[in-house]
Amino acid sequence: MSASTVAESASRLRARIESLWVYPIKSCAGVSLNEAELTPAGLAWDRSWMVIDEDGEFVSQRELPRMALIQPSFRLGQLVLRAPGMLALHLSLEAAEWPIKVRVWDDVVQAWDMGDIAAQWFSDFLAPDAPAGLRRLRLVRFDPEVRRLSARRWTGGREAQVQFADGFGLLVTSSASLDGLNQRLQAAGQPEVDQRRFRPNIVLTDIEAHDEDRIGAWQIDTEAGVARLENVKPCARCPIPDVDPDSALSATAVGDTLRAYRQDPRLDGALIFGMNAIVLDGDGLVLRVGQAVEGEWRFDA
Repeated sequence: MSASTVAESASRLRARIESLWVYPIKSCAGVSLNEAELTPAGLAWDRSWMVIDEDGEFVSQRELPRMALIQPSFRLGQLVLRAPGMLALHLSLEAAEWPIKVRVWDDVVQAWDMGDIAAQWFSDFLAPDAPAGLRRLRLVRFDPEVRRLSARRWTGGREAQVQFADGFGLLVTSSASLDGLNQRLQAAGQPEVDQRRFRPNIVLTDIEAHDEDRIGAWQIDTEAGVARLENVKPCARCPIPDVDPDSALSATAVGDTLRAYRQDPRLDGALIFGMNAIVLDGDGLVLRVGQAVEGEWRFDA
């Protein structure tokens, strides 16, 4: 093998997809999938629904940690929601009631209200311990005719669509990064955590810890074509990784541990874990667990 061939091989990312996740309702539990369809806004059904307060503002585990206990699943054309002490709520994947304006961060967008039964279900489960302004909740779904875009500052000026996710269509982490965090937690006498704390869409394996930070454009060869993605912005972490997804109780161990080694000056010292990514090509292609990933390293990260 020539020196140039060795150098080229070393400059290429080679990894595999370890797991795929979607979070149908923003800030509720995720669904682990063996395969997922790619859309211009990320994985199909990811953050397609959202809980709002009386003023149309989104709410999340930041205000209502018990959202972590709401577990969605897909069954026979329905989104099925389960939560402790509640009867299951069944919503047709095609259902929508009436138009409504909602706010997600700085964006005010058109959405669709999911009706009074869904609103009562969420209010009954989440509101009893909620602050006064969060006791009348509603569920809305993203309007597919709306084009909400990620910040061009990070996409290189390209239009990248996103539904109700915070800012980007995909979040990418790696198994090695989680292993590194867990080693530090164990050394401090704290229990290990799993990927659910970080709410990734794609978890990569066969790379080193935090190599996802140094990936630029990457691709997955699927049966029907090549999907092309690009990691564009480190994911700044709020307190949600400190919420136990099984109990909805908060502790500070994860944030305290990240603070010791994952502060990023590009984001004014914010704690980072994982990378936000955008879809370059591949609308309608299917990603699968175990698929090989290839791409370019970005050494300026």
